[in-house]
Amino acid sequence: MTKEHKARIVSRRSILGSAAALLGAGLVTGRAQAASIPEAPTMADAKTQKPWAPKFGRPYQPVVTLNGWTLPPRMNGEWKEFHLVAEPVVREVAPGMVAHLWGYNGQSPGPTIEAVEGDKVRIFVTNKLPEHTTIHWHGQLLPCGMDGVGGLTQPHIKPGKTFVYEFQLKKSGTFMYHPHADEMVQMAMGMMGFFVVHPRDPGFMRVDRDFVFLLSSYDIDPGSYVPRVSEMTDFNIWTFNTRVFPGIDPIVVRKDERARIRVGNLTMTNHPIHMHGYDFSVTCTDGGWVRPEARWPEVTIDIPVGAMRAFEFDAVYEGDWAIHCHKSHHTMNPMGHEVSNFIGVEKKDVAKKIRQLVPDYMAMGTAGMADMGEMEMPLPDNTLPMMTGFGPFGAMEMGGMFTVVKVRQGLSREDYGDPGWFKHPPGTVAYEWQGESQASTRAPPSRGAGKSMEYQVIKPGSRPRGNH
Repeated sequence: MTKEHKARIVSRRSILGSAAALLGAGLVTGRAQAASIPEAPTMADAKTQKPWAPKFGRPYQPVVTLNGWTLPPRMNGEWKEFHLVAEPVVREVAPGMVAHLWGYNGQSPGPTIEAVEGDKVRIFVTNKLPEHTTIHWHGQLLPCGMDGVGGLTQPHIKPGKTFVYEFQLKKSGTFMYHPHADEMVQMAMGMMGFFVVHPRDPGFMRVDRDFVFLLSSYDIDPGSYVPRVSEMTDFNIWTFNTRVFPGIDPIVVRKDERARIRVGNLTMTNHPIHMHGYDFSVTCTDGGWVRPEARWPEVTIDIPVGAMRAFEFDAVYEGDWAIHCHKSHHTMNPMGHEVSNFIGVEKKDVAKKIRQLVPDYMAMGTAGMADMGEMEMPLPDNTLPMMTGFGPFGAMEMGGMFTVVKVRQGLSREDYGDPGWFKHPPGTVAYEWQGESQASTRAPPSRGAGKSMEYQVIKPGSRPRGNH
């Protein structure tokens, strides 16, 4: 630190004096001013980043943020320091569509903050938005003046200013952060992030893999980029960490590991999150860890608005297991809410006449909407098909809040990369019935006999060939 810099600090202290002590979360003054503000790392890559392993302080098992990352801290004496920058960001929702949002450190949602129960944390927040903001530390036990409610517990953070929040972490668990200033706009624009506090005892509630993601929703018209912030019910983009299928990365777990999935909900409705192939135990809520005798088994856990839930399972069954919101419209991408119902209506003759004026016109919906999953239709700029994605057996007809938990044998402990599609053992894939002649030659799958099922990898734009 130069002499000139020190002189500026002393001068500023003499001007502000004791007034700074009145601010629960104030401008950079007092203790925090004695050191330079830590760097504010940014992230542009929308892929899931590897967990940030702690390099100092108490040890813990780091989390993996789905299609996100962890904000690295720095140690300054007894304080663990972080720097968040509230700013406009461009987020790729899925390949082919981006959204112009507000977030933190280059992304929406912002980076995950990780620390340990008992840590003293100092969080610098710089505002690069066109309006004032604050940050509320959702679920944390802290001094009232650090709670982040603009006008009530602190002055607003004006554009261009940096405020400091300082508090000691009282308990471990799953928490969030988001503004408490112009919430209708700022949260609708994507300002949110996860805050994970690990137990002081690294053996308490230990798991092998720990995943986190936030549920958020947006109303973005095809061809546009900015969400309609005044929308209350008719959203068309339903996301895990501001990504939609097929842009959401898989959750990769090694066989026989213990895995935890933490989910927070900052949308305008509840979400029943269902995972295939497993039952699991609900082990954590907003209020903290669930005592072992109070846990309950589920295959679907409802996440209320403004709430967090964590569940755990032992990854004993290999495979590609879907995980998704069970509200059917939430596993679709942009769609019109005024679409007419043409099921059972014959439109061939009408379609021929329309194609004379619009050559690319396709008549769809007479026998359901499944054909939308396989066809590559012309789309407006910056939007996505309502249903999309291809798996090893063809079109998956999904979108929105949907991804896959991939359980594999033989992965290394540090391997979170996509292992590709599951190779099903012979006799374990549902098959087309060919009649009694087939029944006499096919043994029950449970006995490991029967002919191997042949299947194809279907690429986008292609169609399955005949019957197997």
